[in-house]
Amino acid sequence: MGLNLRRCLLLVDQGNRRLPKRVNGAIHAIGRRKAATARVYLSEGDGTLTINGRPADVYFSPFLNAADHLEKTLKQPFYTTGTVGKYDVRARVRGGGYTGQLEAVRLGIARALIGVTEEYKTPLRKAGLLTRDAREVERKKINRRKARKSEQYSKR
Repeated sequence: MGLNLRRCLLLVDQGNRRLPKRVNGAIHAIGRRKAATARVYLSEGDGTLTINGRPADVYFSPFLNAADHLEKTLKQPFYTTGTVGKYDVRARVRGGGYTGQLEAVRLGIARALIGVTEEYKTPLRKAGLLTRDAREVERKKINRRKARKSEQYSKR
């Protein structure tokens, strides 16, 4: 009972908006894509990207062939708003593969930038960075090889 009362009081204090919110001087937001969930903490700094305690280029290096792909995808919200090198990003990512994790962090960064100022909402929305990609893996059905692939038809 007491826990629910505290939770209600926190929601009343923050108003209608729950996230992004300030946590220990950093702005906290959550991004999701496929099975991946990223908790992003954005604070003023020199533009370092840290994911699960490691630099982003080291964390994603086994999966990405080119560093420019990381630059284009992960820092896209910063390029859109013109804030490259102004904020440090610290993210905790769980679940999914590298593509899902990469895009989950990107969505978290875009949502956290709105917590900095509401002026960034329009350019981020126009670039499509605030829309959560709802595509998930379709489940395998019974009597099928995959989600939709069926056995080969045999006439005789």
